[in-house]
Amino acid sequence: MNAIEVRDVTKVYRLYNKPVDRLLEALGPKGKSRHRDFYALKGVSFDVEKGTTVGVIGTNGSGKSTILKIITGVLTPTTGSVEVKGTVSALLELGAGFNMEYTGIENIYMNGTMMGYSRQEMEKKLPEILEFADIGEFAGQPVKSYSSGMFVRLAFALAINVEPDILIVDEALSVGDVFFQAKCYHKMEEIRKKGTTIVMVTHDMSSIIKYCDKVVLLNRGDFVAEGAPGKMVDLYKKILVGLDPMQGEAAGALVEKKLEKTGAGGTAEESGQELSGRNNKDGKSSRAGGSCGSVSESNAERWLDKLVVNPEFLNYGDGSAEITDVGVFDDKGRLSNQIFKGSEFTVRMKVKFHKAATMPIFAFTLKDKKGFELTGTNTMYEDVKMEPAADGDEYEISFRQRMTLQGGDYLLSLGCTSFENGEFVVYNRLYDVVNITAISSKNTVGVYDMESEVCVTKNS
Repeated sequence: MNAIEVRDVTKVYRLYNKPVDRLLEALGPKGKSRHRDFYALKGVSFDVEKGTTVGVIGTNGSGKSTILKIITGVLTPTTGSVEVKGTVSALLELGAGFNMEYTGIENIYMNGTMMGYSRQEMEKKLPEILEFADIGEFAGQPVKSYSSGMFVRLAFALAINVEPDILIVDEALSVGDVFFQAKCYHKMEEIRKKGTTIVMVTHDMSSIIKYCDKVVLLNRGDFVAEGAPGKMVDLYKKILVGLDPMQGEAAGALVEKKLEKTGAGGTAEESGQELSGRNNKDGKSSRAGGSCGSVSESNAERWLDKLVVNPEFLNYGDGSAEITDVGVFDDKGRLSNQIFKGSEFTVRMKVKFHKAATMPIFAFTLKDKKGFELTGTNTMYEDVKMEPAADGDEYEISFRQRMTLQGGDYLLSLGCTSFENGEFVVYNRLYDVVNITAISSKNTVGVYDMESEVCVTKNS
């Protein structure tokens, strides 16, 4: 059953160059236009199932806040329709609708009435709202005397504690200090488990991946796609660097060839090569005290031929450089998707440049199965001095580290990017190309092990 049904919604605003043009158009000859149309939304359709959490993401100006305001009834669509089933509480602009002359308690009653609750119902909810907001004796003072933190805490507490059927959240989870934010997230999780339907807009992709069951991706008013959070976030990242999110996701001469050979299901065999010095293409150490490990040139097979490859990984970029091979090596220098917790392992990639690059950046990331980025680094973070790359140059990049993640399965992503004339450019990115399984005989709390040393002393 759907709690919200959005059907072919278009929202058009009339933009005038001068305020007087609006009056002249209204009073002037019929049919003479003095405005231009701006389409905030263009035929957007999607459903929100009851009891689910749906995220709406996109760049600034994509229509995210507009669709939320239409769902809550703040705005009326130019064309199309929205059907909402159940009571709605909205966190659009915190404090919108508050009367600055009223006290905090008076505003709670007033806003509760606007949401359809009786005074008796709000009296029952009042203690919980005030406890959550933690504004103390200021509850009886006019809200114009509140600090900005107290004001947003009260607004958030009111919206999230009225037990709505549907909660609409627009960039409102970063209010207050770290302790209040933790309380907000805990409350969000609590109402999710109770079956409240949630629609949220945020630029925090970690929250999108953590909380959402489904994500809707918008771009410049257009509906782009909907689906699993991790996949939608990856498509969103393509939009951020100016690429078509729906362009061929297999740019994959690399993968196509690999899958033909491995059937996307080979085992991680031993390669028999040992790691040696960590060298760059000029044979010099890429950073002080480090070594780059190399694989014997006698091995004609590519690394990916001996790893389990994800047949649906995302491959994109402008093609100025190409990641031609990827390898994961254990502490014995063997190719393997499986790494023992506590041991060292190396992530490697080979990159060929098809165009000169002034400052290439090489990166890797490890994500969990939902797409949450857990760790990773790049040559810029690590302060690796990179010389300009020329057309035809080939590099081999190694990232060596200790596996401290808990036992489980993770997804490896790699990238080659740069800055050109101050603009960030993606040459090639491979998202979720292979899995890495951390094998552990002892897990701790959370996603990684702090390798604590425990001492217990009995005092006599």
